[in-house]
Amino acid sequence: MNTPLPARSADGPHGSVRRTALTAVCCLLLLTGCSGATASGSEGKAADGPGDRLKVALVTHGAKGDDFWELVRKGAEAAAAKDGVDLTYASDSDAGGQAELVRDAIADRVDGIAVTLAKPQAMKSPVARARAAGIPVVGLNSGIDAWRSAGLVEYFGQDESVAGRAVGDKLDGLGAKHALCVIHERGNIALEARCAGVKKTFTGETEMLYVDGTDMDAVTTTVAARLRQEPDIDEVITNGAQFALAAVKAADQADSGAKVATFDLNKDLVTAVREGSVQFAVDQQPYLQGYLAVDALWLYKTNGNLSGGGVAPVLTGPAFVTKTNVAEVARFAAAGTR
Repeated sequence: MNTPLPARSADGPHGSVRRTALTAVCCLLLLTGCSGATASGSEGKAADGPGDRLKVALVTHGAKGDDFWELVRKGAEAAAAKDGVDLTYASDSDAGGQAELVRDAIADRVDGIAVTLAKPQAMKSPVARARAAGIPVVGLNSGIDAWRSAGLVEYFGQDESVAGRAVGDKLDGLGAKHALCVIHERGNIALEARCAGVKKTFTGETEMLYVDGTDMDAVTTTVAARLRQEPDIDEVITNGAQFALAAVKAADQADSGAKVATFDLNKDLVTAVREGSVQFAVDQQPYLQGYLAVDALWLYKTNGNLSGGGVAPVLTGPAFVTKTNVAEVARFAAAGTR
């Protein structure tokens, strides 16, 4: 009985070898085609070619060494690391200096700019120049009432007037009668809006006190002097964690019974709230503001996304941190992200 021979391929005796080689080549091509995502996370880069990294500039009005702006920067850096973005951070508390930093970013041909609008008029020209150069600009932290008219595509932050009114209501609930609202940067629309909001809803007396936010000793001295002059002040509201801690010292120096509360927080302020030397803080989540601003530019450039549809701000606050809930954010504050 003859054993039948195996069937031969129609493409010749070496067809199976060729098919094996062809399959290997196809697999290699498929693997190559799927490898567009780099280890840096820069997948999805549109128009400029695979492997290119977006360049984003974050330009704020933050003073150097201010813990609040370090939180903003950390959030921005986390988003940049995730998205594979080359991020540069620059700040200048002087409005003219900040405007010049934006012009520098435009000259550097960045792909996107995130900017604060503490003094919107000063930023009008550089933002217009960015738009003319085809560079999208998003806003964060300051300028919630000015970002759309300024030509920004998105905004991330807290409605400062709403936050101020919420503080005014809380002071009423605490039984306060005379509040001192401390503004550490004259002309900053966000700080002005907060104190104006407090005055709008607080049924007691509200007065503003302007101090030099670049000199913490002077802040303490000025607040203490006012507390001595007006012993009936029973509440001091500040606009930053470090200023709240300075106000606590000022109250001690003036032998005043005034309580202290503040907008914004950091890890030292969290400790102060936990221990009771500061009544409460209003958290606008600066880490989140920096993160969302950079991530939004990446999404806009790579996928055409617009948070809030480009017509509504994305709110990151306000949220009250008090002695009853401070433990919930304490571990994040210890890690430097709240």
